[in-house]
Amino acid sequence: MNQFTVKFNLADSEYMTALRLVCGAMGSVHELDIDALEDFKVCVTESAIILKNCGFESLVAAFSGEGAACTLYGEGGVPQEGDNEFSLALISALVDECDIERSGDVIKRVTIKL
Repeated sequence: MNQFTVKFNLADSEYMTALRLVCGAMGSVHELDIDALEDFKVCVTESAIILKNCGFESLVAAFSGEGAACTLYGEGGVPQEGDNEFSLALISALVDECDIERSGDVIKRVTIKL
């Protein structure tokens, strides 16, 4: 499977549900067990919340074709430092690999891999 990308406005919280559905589909393709699938969905959702907290207007989530992996980055808006301690702690506890890209104190990209 090739890379699959979704983009949406962070102001509309209903898209978070759609993002979780995409995570579920990707997990199914990669035959994740139910616990790994739930961890993946939580981490992708928390990554989206981080980008919203950092002032981004929209989100791009790129799901890799190799394993359960996703890179999320923000676009537009007025990027700023956000309070993301809880989300970062949760992500680091649930995934095998997590890469956070910052510009100063602003988180602008999160890559997770189970």
